[in-house]
Amino acid sequence: MLAWIRFFIVAAIMLFALSLFVSELLGFYRFGFVMNRVHAAGIGDTLGLFSVILALMIAEGISMVTLKLLLLVLFMWFSSPTSTHFVSQIEYFTNPSLYSHVRREGISEEELSSRDTENKEGGESAPL
Repeated sequence: MLAWIRFFIVAAIMLFALSLFVSELLGFYRFGFVMNRVHAAGIGDTLGLFSVILALMIAEGISMVTLKLLLLVLFMWFSSPTSTHFVSQIEYFTNPSLYSHVRREGISEEELSSRDTENKEGGESAPL
């Protein structure tokens, strides 16, 4: 009886993870702005993979494998947001049309408009 309860809990968590991955995929393809896409991918990966590993931990029970899966979750929680942030920074510094979407503190409107004019004329502008 306990095995069936564990099975249904694991199945429910796996279905939840599957729905997260599907919503991540839809968000990635439906959002038009690249930062929204990165956010959808980062959140979906982190929470979806955590749900899958949690289901595997419940299915396995308390053992050495559970400890290894827990260490995998910790590694994932540090590496996934870091890589998402890195990809966002690359987009932030290399996309010239992003200047009109992101408000930067300490930069005047005149400087932003001159950057937009330079970008439209084909000139290169240094990242902020």
